[in-house]
Amino acid sequence: MGTGDRAVLVSEPGGDLVLTRVETPEPGVRQVRIAVEACGICHSDVPIIAGYVPGTTFPMTPGHEIAGRVEAVGAGVDEWQPGDRVAAGYIAGTCGHCDACRAGDGINCPEAQTPGVSYPGGFADTIVVPANGLARIPDGLASAHAAALACAGLTAFNAFRNSGATPGDLVAVLGLGGVGHLGVQLAGAMGFVTAVVTRGPQKAELARELGADHPIDSESRDAALALQELGGAKVVLASTTDAKAISSAVGGLGRRGELVVAGLPAENLEIGALDLIFGTKRVYGIISGTPLDREQTFRFALNTGIKPRIEELPLENAAEAYAKMLSGEARFRMVLTTGR
Repeated sequence: MGTGDRAVLVSEPGGDLVLTRVETPEPGVRQVRIAVEACGICHSDVPIIAGYVPGTTFPMTPGHEIAGRVEAVGAGVDEWQPGDRVAAGYIAGTCGHCDACRAGDGINCPEAQTPGVSYPGGFADTIVVPANGLARIPDGLASAHAAALACAGLTAFNAFRNSGATPGDLVAVLGLGGVGHLGVQLAGAMGFVTAVVTRGPQKAELARELGADHPIDSESRDAALALQELGGAKVVLASTTDAKAISSAVGGLGRRGELVVAGLPAENLEIGALDLIFGTKRVYGIISGTPLDREQTFRFALNTGIKPRIEELPLENAAEAYAKMLSGEARFRMVLTTGR
């Protein structure tokens, strides 16, 4: 494979993941080079690898759930030093001067950068990331766990804490994958009564193991009706990619309930206006969070003992790990490790 750093390359939209050697990247102005220790495989990698996300150029290196250590810093970087433990996620780099950034809403920056789209991603030994896109990993949190929390955990954490739900309210998690399995744990730790809608008795039992108060098997029960029998959900976090299941979840919302969409289905959602008007319900999407949100997620998980359930494979097995994620067989997050 030659010399240099290892990196997984996808040569064309929807192409194979191939491990190769590349030159070690040098950080530019306000950039940091990270020695990657772990990188999670997120379902959001799928549209990127497929070439559906605007701005993606090929060949490309995927991966945005990144955890590692600072290896080198570019000019103008004072906040990071070699050896610092850092993480990046789906939004890792913003302009810092637009209205969104000035309002603390950098995830909606028109120039927001995503690893794998805006620059080579974390399925590699090293990655160069904008300095303002990094979050600090606290002592006591393993890099492989930080990688999964950096995107999947952060998404669930922000979905619940920024909603109108208060402790004691019923919230529901739709889907039990990378985001969903962390959503169950986070919701419980935040004091919510938690329902989980999933398919099959085996997954319902897994939901109970993760702390769900009300596992709902959608193969044997109407999920929306089951939620209404519990009083109606204040929040449903939809982490599945099943458009029909997401659309029907509106029927399980209670008064002024919120459907928060985190999954990326290929089909459009079909939600009737009456379903929203009666009960004054809301439907909106969520996309990751800021570096500060990421650090707060890390601290909350560490303080409450929440740990992602992950399967680790070495970087050279990236294609195998990606295929397992696509098949739905991962329990619950595939994480690539570099051995660094």
